[in-house]
Amino acid sequence: MKHYTESTDKQFAKEIIESAPQQSKAWLSFDKEVHDVQTSIPTKYKELISIGIALTTQCPYCIEVHTLKAKEIGITQEELSETIMIAAALRSGAAVGYGLLSMKFFKDTEE
Repeated sequence: MKHYTESTDKQFAKEIIESAPQQSKAWLSFDKEVHDVQTSIPTKYKELISIGIALTTQCPYCIEVHTLKAKEIGITQEELSETIMIAAALRSGAAVGYGLLSMKFFKDTEE
């Protein structure tokens, strides 16, 4: 095994879909409904939101898919950069948030 994640790993999606067809169909349908159906949130915003979430969940496949789709529909480098920085701010904020929990555990042992 060269790397834990590689772009070519997407080839294994076929096996997952074949091995869990009902669940895969439901998930793919849900994903399509969320991303592809026109709603009050424009597609451009949906893709920028998806990139931000993919960055915080650290899913390389989602980062690739949503970045390329967003570029295809015309996002700018500046919009991508701002999305990256929003994700970075939220991710660091989450560390502080979980730090509160850590402090709580620390303080609870003093009682």
